[in-house]
Amino acid sequence: MTLTPPDELAGRLTSGLLSFPVTHFDDRLAFDEPRYRDHLAWQAGFGVAGLFAGGGTGEGFSLTSEEIDAVVRAAVGEVGALLPVVAPATGGTRQAIAQAAAAQRAGAAGLLLMPPYLTEASQAGLIAHVGAVCRATDLGVIVYSRANAVLEDVTVAELADRNPNLVGLKDGVGDIERMTRTYARVGDRLVYIGGLPTAETFALPLLQLGVNTYSSALYNFVPEFALRFFDAVRAQDRAAVYGMLNDFVIPYLDIRDRARGYAVSIIKAGLTAVGRDGGRVRPPLTDLADDERADLAALIEKVGQAT
Repeated sequence: MTLTPPDELAGRLTSGLLSFPVTHFDDRLAFDEPRYRDHLAWQAGFGVAGLFAGGGTGEGFSLTSEEIDAVVRAAVGEVGALLPVVAPATGGTRQAIAQAAAAQRAGAAGLLLMPPYLTEASQAGLIAHVGAVCRATDLGVIVYSRANAVLEDVTVAELADRNPNLVGLKDGVGDIERMTRTYARVGDRLVYIGGLPTAETFALPLLQLGVNTYSSALYNFVPEFALRFFDAVRAQDRAAVYGMLNDFVIPYLDIRDRARGYAVSIIKAGLTAVGRDGGRVRPPLTDLADDERADLAALIEKVGQAT
């Protein structure tokens, strides 16, 4: 397959909203490729600008390296000709390098470098980790700043200077001062992607800080609403944004926040509510209770999502 040049990947990702699709499992919680492919084909029909396969919403934390490869290959095979598929690289440096090589062989357009598993690290250690992965691949790399791998502005600037194929920073922190410092120091050298849970909540204020796109988990089950919301953010239509926040997003957050781990579970429940069978989540996550599913279904009716 033809490699997507890193600068081309960056341009395509900033052209619109990004999808963070779930990963479908069968009754035994094994990867269900046919349902996953069907979901991606449906998603691609609404005009999204790219997708992150096997990411946080895709329960990438529960997937083996072999499963990640299968998920990425399925995504590339189903929609790779239509939009860029960004593959995950997880765990320690050697594992992330191996997954990066597998993603390039699978035809992925880019790489989302997740925080290293569990361990804490200095900024110098994170520079070494990110740099090693960037040097090991020809793909454009987006580094995910969150959890135990929060990157300071000087760190981002050094990584951008050292690694030409580092094309983006995905922010999972939402620290206004840190993002302001980063954009002031690095400018448009990188693409800045919103990556907080339910990114719509933060989309309008982060737009002012250079974060001009985000990955939407809501796009999984209410793609038309998610795109209307994104367009309102891009137009800086505050009345429309806050109207949709009040009508849907904030009540949705109230359901999501009833239990830890529901940020993923509620997406699969949303898919089931619109007639597309999101299925179950893998442990240690838990599925929504019946009353929570009913509350979510009633909320979705308000925005009128077609299947």
